[in-house]
Amino acid sequence: MARAIKREKAIPDNVARELQDWLLTRQGSPNDDLVVEMLQKILKLSGEERDRGDLKILVRALKELSHAFEIFAPYRSVRKVSMFGSTRVRKGEPYYEMAAEMARRLIQEGFMVITGAGDGIMAAGHEGAGREKSFGVNIELPFRQRANRFIAGDPKLMTFHFFFTRKLIFVKEGDAFVFFPGGFGTHDEAIEALTLAQTGKSQVVPILLVDLPGKGYWRDWESFLKRRLLDTGFISPQDLGLFEIVEDVAAAVAQIKNFYRNYHSYRFVKQDLVIRVQQPPTEALVAKLNDAFQDLLTGGDIRRTEALPEESDDPDTLSYPRLLVPFNRRDFGRLRQMIDMINEQN
Repeated sequence: MARAIKREKAIPDNVARELQDWLLTRQGSPNDDLVVEMLQKILKLSGEERDRGDLKILVRALKELSHAFEIFAPYRSVRKVSMFGSTRVRKGEPYYEMAAEMARRLIQEGFMVITGAGDGIMAAGHEGAGREKSFGVNIELPFRQRANRFIAGDPKLMTFHFFFTRKLIFVKEGDAFVFFPGGFGTHDEAIEALTLAQTGKSQVVPILLVDLPGKGYWRDWESFLKRRLLDTGFISPQDLGLFEIVEDVAAAVAQIKNFYRNYHSYRFVKQDLVIRVQQPPTEALVAKLNDAFQDLLTGGDIRRTEALPEESDDPDTLSYPRLLVPFNRRDFGRLRQMIDMINEQN
């Protein structure tokens, strides 16, 4: 049965009744309440004195996100890797060829590739992945960043006006993040990914900083983190476990593949974390997890569980075995270590 509409003060009674009638004529979508909530907010805005520029931001952001959601929807079941790096790297240079090779290997392992659709590392990612397995998440800039020739004209290419909507799509759709050396934009995206993982505002996924052997680009960056952030107490030692520096394409691809060897996904249900896995957890694994990660638990132990009633809105995952973890919602670097241990189960 459709939910009754909670009227906002700015919505006239006749409009509220029309929304309710419209809701009752629909086919009972589980998202009806969210659609109505959005409509209510829009109608409320119409009765308020708002700056036109603010409303234009809202409208454009809604259009950009809606369009991106529509493009990615048919590929929801396919794992995707977001790749970042300098636009100034040229074809034939070592970093370009390394990125292209990594994309090729990711496709062979069943992944798709997302890049920012520009030149350099982004073009290398699309060249290696091929048009069919690529997504382009372009950005409008004053000097106009044209889409590279490998993704230009493809229906999976989208262009964003706002960096924040573009970043949201990178994070929402990426099942792993790969960063090659780059400039301000690359570092911006890397810090964003790490901050979201550290604070639990995104899923914990592999974050790999890829470099050529002996170049030291990311090693120097890591040294700065240790000397200026870790040693002064601005981050915790476990935060350094949210990323890994790799200097070999095969090793990088293997890390991403192995992250999903047994682990599937997680979500919070009330105060607990529910981890979905591919294989039923053994008693030995549960005991090992409880022994190794007591510091993460707020009370009680990690235990096996069936799908919880609150997870019924995610039907594609209901068949997976589960672990219920009374997680403290703070130590996400340690959670990454827990996932690694789950993946060790034979």
